[in-house]
This record gives sequence, C-alpha cells and structure tokens, in this order.
Amino acid sequence: MGSSLFDSPSRPAHRAEPLRGEPDGYRALSGAALAAAAVAAVSPVAFLDWWLVAVPLVGVVLGGIALRDLAARQPLLTGRPLAVAALIVSLATLAGSIAAHAVEYARELPEGFSRLSYADLQPAEGEPPTAVPDTARAADGRDVLLKGFIYPGKQQHGLTQFLLVRDQGDCCFGGNPKITDRVLVQLADPAGIDFTPRLTKIAGRFRVQPVGDAALQGGVLYHLDQAHVR
Repeated sequence: MGSSLFDSPSRPAHRAEPLRGEPDGYRALSGAALAAAAVAAVSPVAFLDWWLVAVPLVGVVLGGIALRDLAARQPLLTGRPLAVAALIVSLATLAGSIAAHAVEYARELPEGFSRLSYADLQPAEGEPPTAVPDTARAADGRDVLLKGFIYPGKQQHGLTQFLLVRDQGDCCFGGNPKITDRVLVQLADPAGIDFTPRLTKIAGRFRVQPVGDAALQGGVLYHLDQAHVR
C-alpha cells in the first residue's frame, strides 16, 4: 500500500534508559537517623546530672532503630553514615557521663562521713508526722552528707543558715514542706553561699533537736552544724 505525502514514517517506540551509575530513583533520608542525630547533638547534657543520662540512652535506641530500618528498607532509604555517627556519639557520651558521675559520687563523700537521705528521716507508717525514726536517731551526732534543695527566702546571697528540703516540689511549688523534709543547715564558712535552685550537697554534723513549732507552719527536727557545701 502506498504512502501519502502526509504520512509519517513509522518509527519504533523508544524508551529512555537511565545512564549507567545514575540512581534508579529518589531515596528518602531516614527520619530515625535524623532523630538519632538530633538527640546525639544534645547528648553532652548528660554530664550535668544523673537523670540526664537518659538523653544519650535515647540516642542509642534511636540509632539502633535507624540502622534496623535502613537495613530493612535499603533501596528506599538513605542515611546510614548519619545513623552510625549518631550511634557512636550517643554511646560514647553515655559511657563517659556514667563514668564521670560514678567518679563524682565516689569523691563527694568526705573521709569519715556517711550518707544520709531524707528517707532516713521519715517516721514509720502509723506514727505521728513529727515522730523521729530510729534511722535518724542512729545518725544523731555523726558526720553525714545530705543532698537537697535550698528553701528560697528573702535573702539570696551570703546564706549561712537555711533550710535544706527534700525536693523542688517542696522548695518552689509545694508551699511549706513537712517538718521531716526540712533540715536546718548552719554553714561553717561565714561568707556563706548564694541561693541556687539546683541540687545541693551538704556535709556536716547531724543533730536531732526539735526547735520551734512542730506544726506545718514552722519548726525543725533536724540540723546540720559546721556544714560545708560539697
């Protein structure tokens, strides 16, 4: 059959093929890898306090999740180097912060002192709220280390005498703390210290001596004399 003037010559269909070495398609960056990297970037905060060790721990978990997802969805996701780097940083920070806190814990206790906690100062179940337990009486007259929070008052600088309370709820938001959660501290240094909202470690001679009103409005049962900040 003849072809007319306006007929186009038939051509075989042509399909473009990707050049050798080009990616087959777009690969998304792993969200878990990004999250692991973000947490790894802030993980050094773990050196500030024990509870912040949870930050690099989360980074380790996210790094492991990212590597698992990348292995399972290898053609679709990218970001393995980022996930590996985040995992290494989080692991190193986790190990380093735990070691640093362990060393600090060992060094904070002066020679000849023992540790005392607010749990040792609480009355047994069923006893009056002002009752002094045997654990507190056993520490009477001994040199101890106690950790707590400075109860805020009008004076903010040069504190030589202050209440050390159990937690920040008592300190800042809970109103007047109960009497067994208060310890009256008398520092040996006449220059005193400045108020801080952070946990404070105080070493001194512990005494059991009820003073003032034992109701919630005032008074103390416990004292730390000749004390100093660790």
